Amino acid sequence: MNKFLASVIALTVISIVMTSSVSAQYGQYGQPEPGMSIMIDKMVGKPVSDKSGSVDGDYVDNLSPSDPRFQPEDEVLFKLKVKNTSEAKLKDVTVRDFLPDFVEPMEGQGTFSDESREISIDAGDLEVDEEKVFVIKVKVLTQDQLPTDKGLMCLVNKATASNESISDEDTAQFCIEKEVLGVTAVPSAGPELGLILFSGEVLALSVGILLKRKT
Repeated sequence: MNKFLASVIALTVISIVMTSSVSAQYGQYGQPEPGMSIMIDKMVGKPVSDKSGSVDGDYVDNLSPSDPRFQPEDEVLFKLKVKNTSEAKLKDVTVRDFLPDFVEPMEGQGTFSDESREISIDAGDLEVDEEKVFVIKVKVLTQDQLPTDKGLMCLVNKATASNESISDEDTAQFCIEKEVLGVTAVPSAGPELGLILFSGEVLALSVGILLKRKT
């Protein structure tokens, strides 16, 4: 019995030593894959009275209904910041911007799909901590192309950054205020776009405006 017990103990010790040796070798030579991550920051430019189309402006994450609003045929700028927050180089990164209703693309990098209303940008490779910035310009539809039953529309624009391994997304909200028949537009002071002041949203619901649908 003593010899049997001694043999069991010996085999157990040998097994532990061999396991430790394999683990030590893996820890020394087998490196785990670095953490992979990416970040996209989507911002919208505040409405301004300057119609030069400059991409330099005041960008914010979102514009609420109480902030300055865009009007029919105004230009809207979006800035997309894409950064490699991984511990390794990211390859073949694609940025996608999904346009909401009531705006059409004007300028910017990438290609636009009418069917999906998606702008696709080839961002290429990103080194560790590298950041790339893209600016997209769109235009609000004309007065008669906007809904007749809404005087104020707040829209959300989504963008994503991804490759075959990782992805991230962000959104930016902005609001469009439509002119209402029988109400005079009064511009606000300062560099921002003038706001159309009117008494209550009920008026926007009660006045019928002919809607011309896009073909």
